[in-house]
Amino acid sequence: MTTADRDDEVDLLIDAWSRRLPDVDLTPLDVMSRLRRAANRLGRLRTEAFAGAGLTAWEFDVLAALRREEPPHELTPMQLVNATMIGSAAMTNRIDKLLERGLVERRPHPTDGRAVLVRLLDEGIERADAAMTALAQREAAELSQFSPAEQATLARLLGVLASTERG
Repeated sequence: MTTADRDDEVDLLIDAWSRRLPDVDLTPLDVMSRLRRAANRLGRLRTEAFAGAGLTAWEFDVLAALRREEPPHELTPMQLVNATMIGSAAMTNRIDKLLERGLVERRPHPTDGRAVLVRLLDEGIERADAAMTALAQREAAELSQFSPAEQATLARLLGVLASTERG
């Protein structure tokens, strides 16, 4: 018997619930419970990769949004809110903390006197790049058990699942 043939935690969970709820189709748990476990594992992997660059996940999210912009790597706070999908009060707090660490700076918006721009500084670029490099390496190691074709299939299927909207 190979490892793939043995019951895993999800199989055992489904078996237990099947005994309690024999009339309920629990087959969606085969996928969704494994996705949840994979997401938890990915969260830990990301935390470790970012910590190696001296960042938390939220710090990386903000720095990465800025880093993806063309030089001079700057956005308004509202653009950062949209890019990171958090509230404006939380973003203000995050920007303040990144300012204190010397990873970003605020500067006046050149065409809107009421607005500011948040610019990524050299130290922020270095940390964002180090975190992304470490993340890519760790994720590649996690996916190395799959062939390139399997990875492409998995990415395609997950893309369909992730983009499915229910009305």
